[in-house]
Amino acid sequence: MREQDAYLSEAVIGGSGNGCKLGQTFPAPETPDASHIDQSVELAGVRLKNPVVAASGTFGFGREYGEFFDLSELGGICCKGLTLSPREGNPPPRIAETPLGMLNSVGLQNPGVDAFIRDELPFLRQHDVTIIANISGNTPEEYGVMCEKLSEAGVDLIEVNISCPNVKAGGLAYGTRPELAAEVTREAKRHAAVPVMVKLSPNVTDITEIARAAADGGADALSLINTLRGMRIDVNTRRPILKMNTGGLSGPAVLPVAVRMVWEVSRAVSLPILGMGGVSTGEDAAQLMLAGASAVAVGTALFADPFAPLKVRDGLVGIAARQGLSAVRELSGGVRPW
Repeated sequence: MREQDAYLSEAVIGGSGNGCKLGQTFPAPETPDASHIDQSVELAGVRLKNPVVAASGTFGFGREYGEFFDLSELGGICCKGLTLSPREGNPPPRIAETPLGMLNSVGLQNPGVDAFIRDELPFLRQHDVTIIANISGNTPEEYGVMCEKLSEAGVDLIEVNISCPNVKAGGLAYGTRPELAAEVTREAKRHAAVPVMVKLSPNVTDITEIARAAADGGADALSLINTLRGMRIDVNTRRPILKMNTGGLSGPAVLPVAVRMVWEVSRAVSLPILGMGGVSTGEDAAQLMLAGASAVAVGTALFADPFAPLKVRDGLVGIAARQGLSAVRELSGGVRPW
């Protein structure tokens, strides 16, 4: 079994949950004729044929999902998080179900940036889809090196994950302090020849402070939200379900948090936003776009239904058609606060 196959199998199987499980199917919404609807959007100057992106960490490098549908139907693919050197990730158990979601502490298992460029990028280039590379580093210099390599290799955008610990700052995550977020953003921009999108953590007191810092550092776009830190405990053994004790919470339960944070960030900075967090239907995606997102990412829903991104796309088009819009992008920023 290939490394990526093993990861996907682990994610699908998960751990037993105590409450409601993520639904196993997501019926496609019935939509009127929407052939006249323009689905294209722009993200940091890059055109996406539609606003739906497969989220990093849930889609691998696309090979497995390509067995279900043509990857060219997506607006974009945000590849599994890359590091400068290969990583095996954290020890299991590292996936656990929760009511309306899941916890994960996979730990950035990946083959490394060089292997991605050599083995996976040529496959992705066979499809008419925007390729977004997601990167994580322990030092600003590591981010810079990866940005250079990936820019030269020809990815369309680079998503910079700032939820990683900065070893030069005592292990503090870049995404928790404005000055650290600005530092890594500047380093990424210094070495990238393609747009840089900074992925924000929700595990902060005020996400708009981090958004402004990333903007000041030169970010071309922002993506949010990353997972919320959570924990589950087996009451019989009294041990945490995850071997790393805590993990990142994702799935439908986090959608209201994501909508709120996208709305706050969109009012604080003028950068385009890739909204994510709990999206499994067209209406979920529409909420994020109305809150201010230019495009949306689908993640955890993929583990229950591999066709989820296409159903979200069709649901968005249906909403645009019912509301008499000529383009899906007209939803962006359309919320009417009381």
